Amino acid sequence: MRNMNDILRQAQIIQGKLAKLKQEMDEHSYEASSGGGMVKAEVSGKPELRRLTIDPKALEGGDVEMLQDLITAAVNEALRIARETSEREMSAISGGIKLPGVF
Repeated sequence: MRNMNDILRQAQIIQGKLAKLKQEMDEHSYEASSGGGMVKAEVSGKPELRRLTIDPKALEGGDVEMLQDLITAAVNEALRIARETSEREMSAISGGIKLPGVF
């Protein structure tokens, strides 16, 4: 029975570390840009878009489709960075075990 208690205690420790990591990741910002920096996106680890910056030069050509593509690319890249960072950090704590529903 002692082994079972040790396992439960270890699980509680890991659960606490994962909860703390999730809170830190939710508060952290991840940034990406597209179009040579003309469009910049900042997202949180929740993930939520926090800020979108568009250089006025991106509007000069009047190409709305290009601007939409740049925005999409910057936001998707920032979200990818946030997701991969979260997965890497979680894997470090869980020893590489994928825990469904945690992140």
